[in-house]
Amino acid sequence: MNLPPGESEPSSARIAQRWALLVGVWAIYFCFGLTAAAMAPLVSVISSELALSRTAMGSVLGAWPLVYIAAAIPAGAVLDRFGLGRALLVAVVLMALSGVLRALATGHWSLFFAVGVFGLGGPMVSIGGPKLITRHFAAHERGLAIGLYTTGPALGGITALSLTNSVAMPALDRDWRAVLLLYAGITLAAALLWFAIGRKEGRDKAPAPGRLESSQLAVFARLVRLPVVRTTLLLGIGIFFFNHGLNNWLPEILRAGGMEPAQAGHWASIPTAVGVFGALVIPRLAQAQRRVAVMIALFTCAGIATLLIPTAGWTLVLGLTLQGVARGAMMAVALMILMDAKEIGQAQMGAAGGLFFTAAEVGGVLGPLSIGWLAERSGGFGTSLWMLSGVCAALILLALASARRRRED
Repeated sequence: MNLPPGESEPSSARIAQRWALLVGVWAIYFCFGLTAAAMAPLVSVISSELALSRTAMGSVLGAWPLVYIAAAIPAGAVLDRFGLGRALLVAVVLMALSGVLRALATGHWSLFFAVGVFGLGGPMVSIGGPKLITRHFAAHERGLAIGLYTTGPALGGITALSLTNSVAMPALDRDWRAVLLLYAGITLAAALLWFAIGRKEGRDKAPAPGRLESSQLAVFARLVRLPVVRTTLLLGIGIFFFNHGLNNWLPEILRAGGMEPAQAGHWASIPTAVGVFGALVIPRLAQAQRRVAVMIALFTCAGIATLLIPTAGWTLVLGLTLQGVARGAMMAVALMILMDAKEIGQAQMGAAGGLFFTAAEVGGVLGPLSIGWLAERSGGFGTSLWMLSGVCAALILLALASARRRRED
């Protein structure tokens, strides 16, 4: 927590405290990834039992990003006003509730609502992580810290993708509802851990110099006028379009190519496993002077990956590996742009994070929905993958334009 002016704390205690908080956030983020990825390996069985078309399932997969859009800006304000401790506790409980409601779904709209509840808690998790790092870690330490905590959703995703059809479903009599209840129980355990570790983590005790004292909407309006914020918002839309779209449909894409459900789950976990490495290493390399070059490299990897995924053998492995390199680091590097921006600062990082994830989840909604719609209209996923390659090309052009504008400034 922040220390009052004039007081100090032994460095060892402060170090232990901040890493304990990071562990708590990591556990919540693990459950974020577990819950977000839980539907992907179950798409075929849920669609069959509930009689959902690919377009309908695409809308379900995009339900929580849709709610997220509306909830992200208020979530940033809630974090700034009530503090990380209480806000993150509420967030993880809502995530668990979403898992329970999914298990009770009886049709398209009940499943849509259940997945949408996840979007109420998700923004506070997404925004809370960067805010905690901004508060407790110096600028030169943030690359490592953000890399570490973003391994949480990656490992949660690996767990869901690789173990759902190969372990959880057989162990629970192939009952997908029981599997989702199991994941909800794990999420509740993370809530108890955070209650023990982070419940006293409060809000900022005093506004930073220059912090606006007017309404929260005025803060958002000021942030949107900053060129660095506008550029980052556009990057976020494209990144989430790619990540949410491909992550949610990848097991089904592989299954449509001839794999069995359990086999498709194992192969679909490759990008997530590689993403752990990418999240740990790449943000540390993306210092300000070479950040644009790193982002262009990541977008290039993502674009090439979509062209290789329909193949087989070593080219498929290469495609999945490149996807993992990109997905594990693109969001982290984009967030570092906001975290390092002097025009924003610690006090307004919650609001800035809310804006980022609000804009980004527009892509999070459109990605799964567009892939499902195109696949249903074209009879396969080839057109959808070419569309994702086009998104990556647009992101490269945006990064180049941003770099040129900064040089001119």
